[in-house]
Amino acid sequence: MKKSIITFSIILYAAIVPFLEINTTHVFNPDWTPHVRVHEVWQLITNTSIGILCLWLVWVKKETKISAILGLLITGAFLLAYILQDFYGGSMKYLDGSEKTLFGINIGVLGFGIAFTLLIVTTIRNYNTK
Repeated sequence: MKKSIITFSIILYAAIVPFLEINTTHVFNPDWTPHVRVHEVWQLITNTSIGILCLWLVWVKKETKISAILGLLITGAFLLAYILQDFYGGSMKYLDGSEKTLFGINIGVLGFGIAFTLLIVTTIRNYNTK
């Protein structure tokens, strides 16, 4: 179960997010400055690279602790950025005012919130059984 939860979080940040962001709403958005695009692509490459490392750690090296911690850092950082968005003028809405939601909740908050919670529970259980 622990490997599956970690893998779920990795798939979210290392595959689904790039799939959702390599298009005209993000990477190729004509309203974004070139500088912002560099940061976006850097973040996508970094998170995908960390995800590949974590998959290798979990499935080849049988190491789950570091992968879970890295998953917590990535998903938790997104949630913190979302919480702080008013402070720095951020938003999850597109320029046309639309937002990707599921059950009325932003899909990033929903997906990463679930992943973060599952990773926390898995990590706590892992430490309590030792």
